Amino acid sequence: MVVRVNDKEMRLARLVEEILDSYADHGNINHLDGSNLPTRIEVAELVDDLIALIFPGYFRGDQLDELTSRYFVGERCARILRHLERVIARTLTIDCHDTGGQASRTIDHERRAHEEALALLQQIPSIREVLHTDVQAAVSGDPAACSASEVIMSYPGVAAISVHRIAHYLYTRSVPLIPRLMAEIVHSRTGIDIHPGAQIGGSFFIDHGTGVVIGETSRIGDRVKLYQGVTLGALSVAPQKCCDRAAQRHPTIEDDVTVYAGATILGGDTVIGRGATIGGNVWITRSVPPGTTVVLDTPSLRFIGGDGIFKI
Repeated sequence: MVVRVNDKEMRLARLVEEILDSYADHGNINHLDGSNLPTRIEVAELVDDLIALIFPGYFRGDQLDELTSRYFVGERCARILRHLERVIARTLTIDCHDTGGQASRTIDHERRAHEEALALLQQIPSIREVLHTDVQAAVSGDPAACSASEVIMSYPGVAAISVHRIAHYLYTRSVPLIPRLMAEIVHSRTGIDIHPGAQIGGSFFIDHGTGVVIGETSRIGDRVKLYQGVTLGALSVAPQKCCDRAAQRHPTIEDDVTVYAGATILGGDTVIGRGATIGGNVWITRSVPPGTTVVLDTPSLRFIGGDGIFKI
C-alpha cells in the first residue's frame, strides 16, 4: 500500500523537526525531564483559598458565623494542605542533583512538601496579625476609605501585600518557584510588583498602587506609605555580580516614611531615614537623613495661546 504525503503534511513534518531542533539548541528554556511542574492556574487557586482563609467571609460567597466558621476553617485547611503539598513536591524537582534513587527522592520531596505546607498553615495567625495593621493603615491613611471591608475587598495595595505576606514566608523557607508565581499572579491582578524576597514591616500601605515595583532585597520598616509608580530598585550592575543574591541591591526605607507618586529610589547602599518624605517624580541614588523632605524644584511651565507665549 502506497501512502501519499501531500505538501501540507510535508511542511508540517519539517516544521515539527525544526521545533525539536530548537529544543536541542536552546535547552535552557525547556522542561523535558518528565516531571510535572505546577501551573499558574493551580497556584492562583491556591492563592484564592489562602486569602479566603485569611479574610473569612469576604470572598467566595461564604456566609460564616461562630458555628459554621469552625467547619469552614477545617475544610479549607485540609484542602490547602493537600493542594500545597502537591505543588511544592513538584517544584522540588527543579535543579535537583540528588544522586539517590528516584523512589527515595520522591519520598524526600513529599516529606518536605508536607512540612512546608503545614508550616505555612501554622503561620496564618501571625500573617493575619500583621495584615490587621496593614488594613488599618489603609483605612486611616486614605480619606476616601470608608471601612475595613472596603479596603479588603477593593484596594489593590491590600491585595498585593496580603499575597506578599504569604509568598515571603515561603521564600524564607527556600520553597522554589511558588513564591515567585504567587507574586506574579497578584502583579497581573493589581499592577503592583513586589518580589517575595522583600522585607516589609507592619502597617504598610500602597495607595492606588499601579506601577509600584519593590525589588528582592528591599527592606521596608513600619508605617511606610507608598503611592503609585514608586520604584525601589537596584542600580545596574555587571552581569557577573547579578547572581550574588546575598548582597543588598535595593534600598532600605526606614519607619514612618512616605514616598509620593513616581519616585525612583535605587541602590543597596541607599537608606531613606526614619520620618523622611520623598516627593513625587524624584530620582534618588544616595541616602536621605531622617526627617528630611526631598522635592524637585518647581518646574517652569510654558503656555502657548492666542495671547502669545509666557512662562510660570
